[in-house]
Amino acid sequence: MTTAHWLFGDQLGPHFLTPGDDGPEHDAPVVIIEARSVFRRRRFHRAKAHLILSAMRHRAAELGDRASYIRSDTYREGLHEALGNSPVTVHHPTSHAALRLVRSLGTVTVLPARGFLVPQPDFTAWADGHGGRHLRQEDFYRWVRRGHHLLMDADAPAGGRWNHDHDNREPPPKDARTLDVPPPYRPREDAIDEEVRHDLDRWERSGDTSFVGNDGPRRFPATRREASAALRRFVEHRLAGFGPHEDAMLRADPVMSHSLLSSSLNLGLLHPAECVEKAEEAWRSGQAPINSVEGFVRQIAGWREYVWQLYWYFGDDYRHSNALGHRTPLPDWFLELDADAVTARCLATTLAQVRDTGWTHHIPRLMLLGSYALQRGWDPRAVMDWFHRCFVDGYDWVMLPNVIGMSQYADGGRMTTKPYTSGGAYIHRMSDLCTGCAYRPTERAGDRACPFTTGYWAFLHRHRQRLSGNTRMSQAVRGLDRLRDLDELLQRSRDEGDDPP
Repeated sequence: MTTAHWLFGDQLGPHFLTPGDDGPEHDAPVVIIEARSVFRRRRFHRAKAHLILSAMRHRAAELGDRASYIRSDTYREGLHEALGNSPVTVHHPTSHAALRLVRSLGTVTVLPARGFLVPQPDFTAWADGHGGRHLRQEDFYRWVRRGHHLLMDADAPAGGRWNHDHDNREPPPKDARTLDVPPPYRPREDAIDEEVRHDLDRWERSGDTSFVGNDGPRRFPATRREASAALRRFVEHRLAGFGPHEDAMLRADPVMSHSLLSSSLNLGLLHPAECVEKAEEAWRSGQAPINSVEGFVRQIAGWREYVWQLYWYFGDDYRHSNALGHRTPLPDWFLELDADAVTARCLATTLAQVRDTGWTHHIPRLMLLGSYALQRGWDPRAVMDWFHRCFVDGYDWVMLPNVIGMSQYADGGRMTTKPYTSGGAYIHRMSDLCTGCAYRPTERAGDRACPFTTGYWAFLHRHRQRLSGNTRMSQAVRGLDRLRDLDELLQRSRDEGDDPP
């Protein structure tokens, strides 16, 4: 008798059903479980809940009679309803909690993870070879490039350099409201989306489930066909212009030249190998310059892969890291995505983007939302939970290293060499968001002081002893001694409290 295979809601691409020694049996019956408890435990963004449910239901419809789609209260109950005590296989889940669950079920055989480039044992060997410390992304990225022969000319990096970041940090074009690039792929909703929206409305009316943010129309792919079309459109029409302005921000153009493929990758609709291979083909055929292609490959084969591996290598206790001792709860205006309550134009714009779409690109995430939280000393685990809930591409494995390590420096430097935060000058240089704002990026104190400039110096002052020993931060810390208005600045920082900036 053929053993059934269980698909989680982020394992929806065809590569999760490819048979083999590390895969399910050929033509194995498929079980997909829609567990209502998932949406009760966290107050997810409504657009995220819609996307996940739409993707799961679309996959079940594609598989037809091969799939049993079970709607239940919990995964455990759903699995029992589908199979009783019969055996089932499942690919390694993407969270510690899900892995504990499947291991606690005596009928489940856990197969190796799919949807990533590097097998976990290979990364463990690499990391242990570095003593488990100073696991820098750049070293890992070059190792992956060599091992998978990505953007390589024999033993040398294509284009003569491993890293083209220097060419990919340009501010937005002067006086431009938007980048002059074709728009990204947009899916069309169908009857399944209508059913999902009806169900979410019903859940909310019953008081059983609560969401945050706005839902609709769906902006991100929910099927393999849609995801493939989105990848093709990006590579053919948008990749060439991606690199130079990938770190820039424009108020009227939140998407810029970004791929918008993260949710498709994290739902399992796309495999990272096909994304980076198509990008490399574009460079070799002369359709896109090396700096844009390398920047895109770095995001997937470098950063995404690195984050996935560190999630498992650091272990579940990593989520409790709080090296800076930050304990402040997140204020209600932030939790509710109340952009209208915020005066600071950069933060209001970004918060509105999250409210309306469940997405912003990596610089607003790190240098606006994350930086503001870091400067105010917000509880890093609460910040991580917020990012997990409020972003369509947010999963535990994604946000744990990205927020605890990269954004909030809560691990004290295990993942990054310094805290990533800045004053208003950086935001002014890399965006048009300071134009027309009530605050001034150069002012630290007074009524027009930029909250990021005030917050930056207050953060350095609060952690002066720790950061003075960091070679990448020591010069900035010494700058505190030159501030004649430090006392006034610190008082303004204290007066802010939980009020929106």
